[in-house]
Amino acid sequence: MGFTLGKYLKTRGIDVAGYYSRTADHAQAAADFTDTQRFDSVEELAGESDALFLTVPDGEIRRVWETLPKTAVKGKIICHCSGALPSVEAFPGIQEAGAYGYSVHPLFAVSDPYRAYRELTDVFFCIEGDEARLAEVKALLERCGNPCQVIRAEDKVLYHAAAAVASNHVVALVEQSLQMLERCGFTRESALGALRPILLGNMAHLAQAGPVDSLTGPVERGDVGTVEKHLKALDSEEERQLYRLLSRELVQVAEKKHPERDYREMKEHLEGE
Repeated sequence: MGFTLGKYLKTRGIDVAGYYSRTADHAQAAADFTDTQRFDSVEELAGESDALFLTVPDGEIRRVWETLPKTAVKGKIICHCSGALPSVEAFPGIQEAGAYGYSVHPLFAVSDPYRAYRELTDVFFCIEGDEARLAEVKALLERCGNPCQVIRAEDKVLYHAAAAVASNHVVALVEQSLQMLERCGFTRESALGALRPILLGNMAHLAQAGPVDSLTGPVERGDVGTVEKHLKALDSEEERQLYRLLSRELVQVAEKKHPERDYREMKEHLEGE
């Protein structure tokens, strides 16, 4: 994240001073990649910076913050990039240190530190933290052209859960679909190839039009008979329970798409199951 965010900010005209790390080689690699400076101490880096980003694993953020010399961070904006951790938990005692804490989370999975910065152009950023300089942090990202949303500290975990559902839980659903196709005689490779067009098409349509306008299928049509056949074809109660729960959610989406339709029979069938 440090590589990616620093490079991205630099390409957007933001002055990035450089990097400090536990290992000089790591800091030098980041500095070389971003055409910035390697610093040999936090004090040196802080002296050249208005804001510090602690781009370390979530479980290390608080520990790293607590090791920072408080004289070096006075008056500085201190940020982390965790999706789930509120700034008040990440930076205990930050107000007493005279600094300002923020979580700045890009809703994006960084997999390649040397290439991912090119994909940050339209990425959404979620910001949370001290009201005192919140507008400055938001303006920095908006200057880069990124959409932003400010949320409350108490909503951080719910926000992160929403991101996990849209990302990680979709992986679980695709895995379940692949296993079903394998039971039909597909190989893993042929199953993934068969699903690829519908997966890519659905996600593109969802991202552009939203769930209501993207919904198709037996639940949307009110086709109770097909839904019943699906449930009977599934191997385990866990699969059937997941299908029922998700179908109940789809009924609510279908009612928004077709308020004139009566979905009572579908609801009764899914609840009765």
